[in-house]
Parts: sequence; structure tokens; C-alpha cells
Amino acid sequence: EGSPGSGPGVPGRGGAWARLDAVPASFPGNYRTQLWDKQSESFLPSTPGLGMHVEVKDPDGKVVLSRQYGSEGRFTFTSHTPGEHQICLHSNSTRMALFAGGKLRVHLDIQVGEHTNNYPEIAAKDKLTELQLRARQLLDQVEQIQKEQNYQRYREERFRMTSESTNQRVLWWSIAQTIILILTGIWQMRHLKSFFEAKKLV
Repeated sequence: EGSPGSGPGVPGRGGAWARLDAVPASFPGNYRTQLWDKQSESFLPSTPGLGMHVEVKDPDGKVVLSRQYGSEGRFTFTSHTPGEHQICLHSNSTRMALFAGGKLRVHLDIQVGEHTNNYPEIAAKDKLTELQLRARQLLDQVEQIQKEQNYQRYREERFRMTSESTNQRVLWWSIAQTIILILTGIWQMRHLKSFFEAKKLV
């Protein structure tokens, strides 16, 4: 099983976007597109001539993958930085998208963890027994769990840093408010004193 993700179609561009919270690993994905048919008023499989551009950005905004594909296909990208990755698929055939009424449906599936490995193919290639294959799967699962734990530590550290920064800003804002109130009080007292002295009430 994979982890599916899809975004809304982008009118005029003919595309979709998705976000993937990922640990450093390799992620294979596949997609297929459907164009809106006005006559049947439903989405139909896209023609082979429709081109799709796949772009993946890491949490720092760096482009990890930027490649041209057909109306359906498979792609693989490797994340080196933990965090939220942006996946954008858009059509390079704007005429076709406009002809279809600007509606394009994209089905996107991203495989994560041990699901990225094709174990029957690995067993056939390396001539592994059933027991060896199960041991390989367990090792891959342990490795994935370790990556998830490291990523959770990374997220916890970032959250703690954000919390400490927020608390520090709140503290300094409170100190600044107190100083402003004290200075305002002193100014009002001096102003009232000079007012009463001018009126010869004091």
C-alpha cells in the first residue's frame, strides 16, 4: 500500500499539487490524468499527447525533481532534507486543457516506507528463500522505524526551538509594555503637576 496524495486541479494551468511530510529516503510515485468531457459531462482518460511536467521541491524550496512526462507515468525522487515536500504536476498543453474546459483530474500515488520495495522482484533477483525474504522485510521495517524516530526527534527539536523563540518574544513584549506604562504614568504625573502649578492650585 502507498500513501496517496492529490491536490485540486489548477484552472488554466491544468495541474495539481500535493504535500508530502517525508523523511530522507527514496520515493517512487505514479500518476494518471483525466480530462473533462463536455459531451458526457464526466472525466475521461487523457489522450497520450497530453504532456505533464512533474516538479518536486524540498522544505528549503530547492527543486529535487523537474521532468517532463506523458499523460500518465512513474517518477522517483530522493529526499535529502526531512520535512514537507511539495509535489506539483501541471500540463504543458494549455490548448488541450482549455479545450477540455480547463478541468484536469490528476490521480497521484506516492509509496513510502517498506512499500517502495518490490519484494517478489528482489527475491527473484537475489534468489532469496521465504525466510530470507521475511528477514529482509523486517530489516527494512526496522530501518524505516528508525528513520521515523529520527524525524520525530528533528520535528520535536524544531518545535521546541519555535516554542522557546515565541516565549522569549512574549517575555520581551511584556517587558516593553511594562516600561511604556511606567513612562506614560511618569509623564502624566509630571504633566498634571505642571498643570496644577500653572493654575496655582499647589
